[in-house]
Amino acid sequence: MNEQQNVALIQKIFEAFGRGDTDAILDHFSDDCELFYPGPAIIPYTGRKKGRAEIRAYFEAILSNQSNHNIRIDRYIAQDENVVAIGWYTGVVNSTGKTIDTPLVFTFELHSGRVLRHMLITDTAALASSYTASPTAAAGV
Repeated sequence: MNEQQNVALIQKIFEAFGRGDTDAILDHFSDDCELFYPGPAIIPYTGRKKGRAEIRAYFEAILSNQSNHNIRIDRYIAQDENVVAIGWYTGVVNSTGKTIDTPLVFTFELHSGRVLRHMLITDTAALASSYTASPTAAAGV
């Protein structure tokens, strides 16, 4: 695939995420895909994921723990079989009601028209804070 086709494939993944369609997302990942989202354990979907089952669980954790999620991609950069997407993410953590509002960078390595490796870089300190109940809420105030 050429670079424009690779960007179009990544755009389809973002569109499927926007619809909450995990099956459509996974249609674009290889069977032996790897995903890495570094961050603290309080964020229920960080860490290394390998294979479609773990990556399915990753996307389902995001979709079940958050609502009103929106990814805005401002720029795609493609070279050979690599695509970088730069943008912004907003959403609401269901358990705390706190808003997520963070820049993000996605990297994708493709092989034979499917995602082989994927990494997400974002403000995990702010994201972790959105998963932490405020002291007044915990005290019932």
